[in-house]
Amino acid sequence: MSAIGSDAVLERMMTLHPKVIDLTLDRVHRLLAALGHPERAIPPVIHVAGTNGKGSTQAMIRAGLEAGGDRVHAYTSPHLARFHERIRLAGTLISEPALTALLDECVDKNGPDEITFFEITTCAAFLAFARSPADWTLLEVGLGGRLDATNVITPRLSIITPVSMDHEAFLGDTLAKIAAEKAGIIKRGVPVIVGPQHPDGLEVIEATAARLGAPVLAFGQHWNAWEERGRMIYQDENGLLDLPLPNLPGPHQIQNAGAAITALRFLGRDELACDAAVTRAFWPARMQRLTQGPLVDLAPSVELWLDGGHNPAGGEAVASTLARMPARPTHLICGMLNTKDVTGYMRPLAGQVTRLHAVSIPGEKNTLPAEVTRDAALSVGIDAVSADTVAAALASVVAQTPNARVLICGSLYLAGAILRENG
Repeated sequence: MSAIGSDAVLERMMTLHPKVIDLTLDRVHRLLAALGHPERAIPPVIHVAGTNGKGSTQAMIRAGLEAGGDRVHAYTSPHLARFHERIRLAGTLISEPALTALLDECVDKNGPDEITFFEITTCAAFLAFARSPADWTLLEVGLGGRLDATNVITPRLSIITPVSMDHEAFLGDTLAKIAAEKAGIIKRGVPVIVGPQHPDGLEVIEATAARLGAPVLAFGQHWNAWEERGRMIYQDENGLLDLPLPNLPGPHQIQNAGAAITALRFLGRDELACDAAVTRAFWPARMQRLTQGPLVDLAPSVELWLDGGHNPAGGEAVASTLARMPARPTHLICGMLNTKDVTGYMRPLAGQVTRLHAVSIPGEKNTLPAEVTRDAALSVGIDAVSADTVAAALASVVAQTPNARVLICGSLYLAGAILRENG
């Protein structure tokens, strides 16, 4: 197949291999074998699973490692604006020619055999990592853990961030079942860092680790992190660290930073690396302040934020972040998928919001209609209206409350559309 641009190849892959979720590892093993097992040749892996905080934790680990001069590959999903965001080679997003060539190669090797979009693109990432020199590979699980396409490696270290209810149709309808899927990344004898967990989830994770002889470094038992006098305090068996608060906004980021620092300390990194983890990390669409672009120009007097959280735990994180901000009328522009617990997401936000403006997510077939999102907000006590577009909602806010704080939220798909629209 000739190189015709990554967008065209990705579109063709979507046509041949729909973006469906079908959790199994057989297809991944088959394609990796056809590619010569690149997953066996990638730099040492840190594997990250969990419901919330995976991306932020990974971003902080990367910032800490790179501050010490290490070259770091990183794999994340989903992307926001462009697919290239998913694959970072030694600190730099994969180039267009490299991505196109890798996708061509994977499509050719797979032939007519059935495979999902996420599986074949994950294989492309492994191929890229195996062919590019680096010191570390950071792998973020796509969905679950046990049967996720990334779970074909034996890492140097596993991390499980907080587990909560999400993707119940695929992972199970109880916290224990979901935790069991996340715990599926634990490998025999490989240490696992465990973030804050509900007791039901922690019990499952610890039982899995014990069965596999995997040492556990658990929040509240082996390490802790908290805010004190405007600083972040971290403690483990090696002592205390007094650090700046994470530059990623929100009190929940302190615990994500704690997991990242635990990883860095396990790898023998010093306090300078831990400082870099909390001060240099960047992770878009997680309480990201928008400061330039067409939307900002449309509402220059408004304080504009963007967040992609979409489950009840995400709603709680946003609410706690808003509660700590200086008092200001706060409007949400919210669009969500029809697969999410919409009222569960909105309920924690009720006490922090002046009004919610519901929108449909542009170009997304699984969007919840704006009117349904509006009614869900009304049902939990949030004053809510619907709007045709984000721009229309923003114009309405400016007309009514020109000094408002506006948070565009509810979905990573909406966040991606905003980042593309806003340049």
